[in-house]
Amino acid sequence: MKKIAVVSAVLDEPKLVSKQFNEIVSDYNNIIRGRMGIPFLDMHISVVSITVCGDMDSINELTGKLGNLQGVTVKTAISKKSI
Repeated sequence: MKKIAVVSAVLDEPKLVSKQFNEIVSDYNNIIRGRMGIPFLDMHISVVSITVCGDMDSINELTGKLGNLQGVTVKTAISKKSI
């Protein structure tokens, strides 16, 4: 069963992790439905929201890999409804 979720990430040092972050996100393009990134250039922080639709294993893999990057904080909101 699939779930819809929003993965929110804060990159404390985007210049250091953007490449790795984007590579991981690219690996999960099959479950990603939308992405929005907001750079706070003056503060050297980026905020990224990713909307996904997939099975829980794939969503957990994505969030786990992103959360393991140094300087990246990840939180996920998952729908209660299965589709």
